[in-house]
Amino acid sequence: MTHPGSGSARTLPTRAQDVPAAFAERFNSGDARAVRELYEEGAVFVPESGAAVHGSDAVARENAGFLGLGLPIAVRPRHVRLAGDIALLTVDWEIGGRASGTATDVVRRGEDGHWRYVIDSPFGGA
Repeated sequence: MTHPGSGSARTLPTRAQDVPAAFAERFNSGDARAVRELYEEGAVFVPESGAAVHGSDAVARENAGFLGLGLPIAVRPRHVRLAGDIALLTVDWEIGGRASGTATDVVRRGEDGHWRYVIDSPFGGA
């Protein structure tokens, strides 16, 4: 099942531990809309500066900078901590040798059973 309104044939993750791999697959496709589908409408993105941005448009703008590198991302989940329909993810990532970090992300299972980012903090492990 795809996200409503999506032109994408990709399914959204049904397990919290699958979110990082789903992000990498969508990121590596270069499809900004597919990446955007992995976020809740009111999601928060925390760039390296620490000045959080809110909402899907702002999150998409932040991700556009990374997508614009045109390089693949590799992810290595370190920890997945579940608390019901919420999970804390700790994920090491690297984009083609040009950018890297350890993310601390919060994802939530929606009413549709799919997991999406609520807070994406790619440099949160710093």
